[in-house]
Amino acid sequence: MLKNIAAVFLLAFTVTPSLAQTEKPEKVLKIISSLPRTGSANAQTTTMVNGIQLAIDEVHGKIGDYTIVYEDMDDASPQRGTWDSSVEAQNANKAARDESVIAYIGTFNSGASKISMPVLNKAGLLMISPAATYPGLTKPGKGEANEPKIYRPTGKINFFRVVPADDLQGFVAAEWAKDMGVKKVYILDDRELYGKGIANVFENHAKEIGIEVLGREGIDPKASNFKSLATKIKAAAPDMVYFGGTTQSNAGQIAKDLHTANATPKFMVPDGCFEKAFIEAAGADNVNGSAYITFGGLPADKLTGRGAEFRAAYKKKYNLKENEEPEGYAVYGYEACKVLLDAIPKAKTKDRAGILQAVSETKNYNGALGIWSFDENGDTTNTTMSGNTVENGEFKFVKVLGK
Repeated sequence: MLKNIAAVFLLAFTVTPSLAQTEKPEKVLKIISSLPRTGSANAQTTTMVNGIQLAIDEVHGKIGDYTIVYEDMDDASPQRGTWDSSVEAQNANKAARDESVIAYIGTFNSGASKISMPVLNKAGLLMISPAATYPGLTKPGKGEANEPKIYRPTGKINFFRVVPADDLQGFVAAEWAKDMGVKKVYILDDRELYGKGIANVFENHAKEIGIEVLGREGIDPKASNFKSLATKIKAAAPDMVYFGGTTQSNAGQIAKDLHTANATPKFMVPDGCFEKAFIEAAGADNVNGSAYITFGGLPADKLTGRGAEFRAAYKKKYNLKENEEPEGYAVYGYEACKVLLDAIPKAKTKDRAGILQAVSETKNYNGALGIWSFDENGDTTNTTMSGNTVENGEFKFVKVLGK
C-alpha cells in the first residue's frame, strides 16, 4: 500500500519531457487587404485576393520562423454596393491597432486610399496598392495643392503602388485616340476621384495634341439610363466618347445607350473597365469593335518571364479553362503581396518599421510585371501600358501604348 501511495505521489510531481518544455508562442506576421468585396466590384477584387493568396501559398504561409496570416477585409457596404468611406476608415483603424499587422494591401479605389493613408501613415504601417491610380496620392504637383503631403502627416512615405498612375494612362489614351484619327471627342466622367482625375489628364493632353473637346460633363453613376445624354452627344457628332470611370460607375450602360443612339463610332474607357463585367453590362454586341480600353500593364496572356509563371500557376490553382485568363488586376494583387513577402527576409527587424524600410528599398525587382523599382514617391517605375478592344465578346490586345 505504501508503495502504491509513493508511486502516485511521485507521478503527481513528475513532469513529462513534453510538458517540461515551454512552448514558444507562434510568431505571426499579419497581412490585411482592404478591397470592395460587396457589390459590383466583387468579381474583380476576387481575382486580386486570389493573386494575394497565391503569393502566400507559394511560400507555404511561412517566412523563416514566422507564420504569414492573411485577412481579406471588405471596404464596401451593402447600402452603397461599393466602397464606403466609413468602412474603409474602420478597416484602417483596425489594422493600425493590431500590432501583428505589418502590411495593408489596398485600396482598390483611389478615394478610399485618401481615407486610409493618413491613418496608416501615423501608425507607421506599410500600404501597397494594386489598383489606386490617382496621381495626387503620391506625386507633388499632379493633384491638389496639398497633395500628397496631406496623406503623410508624419512626413514619411508609407504608401506604395505597383500599378502605374493615371497621369501616364490618361496621357497615352489621348495619344492612342490621336493615332486612330480622332479629331473630335466628347468627355464624360463619374465625378469620382479616379474617374474625374483620369478624364482631366486625357482632356488636357487631347487639347495639347490638337483634338477638339466638344463637351465635358459628369454623370450620375446610379442613373438607370443615359438615353438623353446619348442624344445630346450624337448631335455634337464626336469621333469618340471618352469616359473616365469604372464598370461600377455604369460604364456598360453608357456604352449600350451610345451604341443604340448611334452617337459615336468609338468609346474609350480606362483600366477600371478592364474586366469581363464591363462587356457583360454593356452587352457584347454594343461594344464589339467600338470599345477601346487602356490598361496599366499587359493582359495576362502577354506576360513573359515570371509573369508567364504567375499566369500558369494562377490558372492551375483556380481551375481556369484553357481559354480562360486571369482578370487584368489579378497579377497586381499577386505582385503587391509578392514584393512584400520577398522584402521580409531582407528586413533588419521583422516589425512594421523594418519591413516598411525593406520594401521602400525595392530596386530592380524581377517580378511578374517585369523588372521595376519603387521611386522616391512610392510609385512603380514600370510604365508599360496596353491598348485593348473587344472582339466577339472578349478583350483583344491591340498594342503597347506609350512606346
